[in-house]
Amino acid sequence: SNEEENTCTVLVQSNGSLGRLVLVRLRLEVRPGFPALDWHCSRVEVCRLADRQEGAEPETQVFLCDRWLQTADEGVELRSGKCENLSVFSRCCSRWRMIVDGAPQSVDMNSVSELMPNLRYTRADLTYLKGFTCRAETWTSFSELETVFSHSGHQNSIARFVQAHWKDDWYFGHQCLNGSNPLLLRQTRLLPPNLSVTAGMLQPFLREGSSLQRELQEGRIYLLDYEVLDGVPANVVNGKQTYLSAPLCLLHLNQQGQLVPIAIQLQQNPGPQNPVFLPSDPGSDWLLAKIWVRAADFQCHQLVSHYLKTHVMGELCCVATLRQLPDLHPLHQLLMPHVKTSLQINLQARASLLAADGVFDKAMGSGLKTLPVLLSRASARTTYRSLCVPDDLEDRGLGNLPHSYFAQDALRVWDALHRFVVSWVNVYYSRDDDVQLDSELQHWITDINTHGFTHNSGSACLLYTAVLSEHLEHLLLPLLQLDFALWMPNCPAAMLRPPPQVKGGMTEDDILSFLPDINSTCRVLMTLVMLSQPAHDSVPLCHYNEAIFADGVHRRLVEEVQGQLTAISEDIAERNSRLELPYPYLCPAHIENSVAI
Repeated sequence: SNEEENTCTVLVQSNGSLGRLVLVRLRLEVRPGFPALDWHCSRVEVCRLADRQEGAEPETQVFLCDRWLQTADEGVELRSGKCENLSVFSRCCSRWRMIVDGAPQSVDMNSVSELMPNLRYTRADLTYLKGFTCRAETWTSFSELETVFSHSGHQNSIARFVQAHWKDDWYFGHQCLNGSNPLLLRQTRLLPPNLSVTAGMLQPFLREGSSLQRELQEGRIYLLDYEVLDGVPANVVNGKQTYLSAPLCLLHLNQQGQLVPIAIQLQQNPGPQNPVFLPSDPGSDWLLAKIWVRAADFQCHQLVSHYLKTHVMGELCCVATLRQLPDLHPLHQLLMPHVKTSLQINLQARASLLAADGVFDKAMGSGLKTLPVLLSRASARTTYRSLCVPDDLEDRGLGNLPHSYFAQDALRVWDALHRFVVSWVNVYYSRDDDVQLDSELQHWITDINTHGFTHNSGSACLLYTAVLSEHLEHLLLPLLQLDFALWMPNCPAAMLRPPPQVKGGMTEDDILSFLPDINSTCRVLMTLVMLSQPAHDSVPLCHYNEAIFADGVHRRLVEEVQGQLTAISEDIAERNSRLELPYPYLCPAHIENSVAI
């Protein structure tokens, strides 16, 4: 079928016996006088009469294709049957490129035009707020901010809730669990030695009759630590130096079941010019300290949780799959629907968002000089366990918090996906030796280890599950980031004054002088709006257009996981109907199959 989705069947007849067919090779040629269109081939069916006996049923051999053909291709080779020795099949000759020293490597391409059509997708491009991009001045008042917000966020009920409650301590803690970046909060039973707090300082904010030591021992103290930002170079925006901080924020699970901040230190090294801010401080001081934490969180969210742990890791697995696993390898068939769009979105990001004059250069506190430092640091801190949802939640002590809807939903979706993956792998690998003897699979794991995932990758099944976990985290992040960032003071992309070194003397109007200028605010919001648009050809999680998923045992496995995901979606919808602030982001019906945002 061509790109207008007209379909036809092409009949080719053979003049003689074909014998035993091992593979079919397809090549697309341009006919003189006709346009060079790409064509999509679903499958090749070879039909022969059984021994030419009268009345015998025709014997049909199916060669699955499900890919676009181009005239520039040398040819596409297909085979039928179960994958056995696949070494005769061609594979993508993608090469690796080092972009940031110390971070996972990327595909060696410069633009989307170099991608095969099978690895592309389309998305609507919706932007607004363009009329403000020439205003390189600070906001004059919060009411001016509210006027712009009324045009951009009035139809977004969660954004309106954010704007109404962003100053509340309980909502600050709620966002650590269920906000745009629920990946950093962790339980702590030992205070960081560089956090200048004492038991007496924190006593007024703890449960009556309890003590700091008891609250720590019983697991009610949590920590946000942005040490990965310590000392990284900050950007210059509109000719003005911006500032980054690396806060430490202590939170407490109170008797009402709310997670609330109880101490904030804005820099890593303690000292007289690095005070600890407390809820009992003047209101503007405490609010500004929380804004600094939210600004640091926005940098880590965009570059670490979002770009590195989802986009870069997805690209790593995609390139290794194209390089090492033939089209009909069972893991190629399982993986590609989940990673095939990562190359296009990453190439576009590196050519625009992360390039000169892009939004990171023009509007973010973490500019182009920050990127290599932060990405290499964060890569060194990324482990295989941190990519696996159950392990990560256990390590961070978040599994049993009653209001951690991210944790609850992520664990349920993870469990359904994990069972699907294990069942699929068991179709092809009945013993551990089968995995060891699959040389292509071993080369795939080696490629991932060599070019980025330097920690122990474990089995192929576990590593694939880790890839799926990225999609759980990734597909909620773009939707969340718009909802929580439309009210800019909740997620400032840059800070225009250095962190305060003393307490007192701060007014709410003074806070405005720390926040991003009008034009950089609107640049970030336009980018988030654009990135939140789904692809035209988006596919829901575990729904597949590829023919391999439509037959036999594969179809049964897909139907099982789709049934489990539908039940999860229904449970989440029922729970959300009882919540003042619903959490829809990990509803499987809303998760795309592949990284396209």
